[in-house]
Amino acid sequence: MLTFAKPAPPNDDKRWRLVDATMRRHGQQSRGLIEALHTVQEAFGYLDDLSLRYVATSLRVPLSRAYGVATFYHFFTLKPAGKHTCVICTGTACYIKGAPLLLDAIQKDLGVLPGETTPDGKVSFLTARCLGSCGLAPAVVYDQQVAGKVSAQALREHLSQWTRHDA
Repeated sequence: MLTFAKPAPPNDDKRWRLVDATMRRHGQQSRGLIEALHTVQEAFGYLDDLSLRYVATSLRVPLSRAYGVATFYHFFTLKPAGKHTCVICTGTACYIKGAPLLLDAIQKDLGVLPGETTPDGKVSFLTARCLGSCGLAPAVVYDQQVAGKVSAQALREHLSQWTRHDA
């Protein structure tokens, strides 16, 4: 029987213990890839090259497969999130009721596109296909709090609180 030496964690950060426990729970097998990546994302906030390599090596899967999973699922992010997150719904109801105006407002005011974080690291700007809040269209999620019937002016006011202060 072939033995496999498990790689050492990338550093002595205690959060790697959580990742290792998840991989052990799945028998150090490739079937635990998504769960292990979820654990890394929850523990560290994003998946960097180091974490992808560690999980891939530990589970004996090609790095390309780990990267493929990380880029396929929208839950995963490959860069650190900002201090605050703003998610604009682009579903049909929200789109019809003004989401394009909200998207334009953020892009003009913050200078970032969907999926990007402001250079100062204060705000990450994301979009979602549907938040399931169609009756509140256009809907925006500010740091996991859903706001409904958001105008471009209200969005700008909310974002200015984040960018002016260390909120």
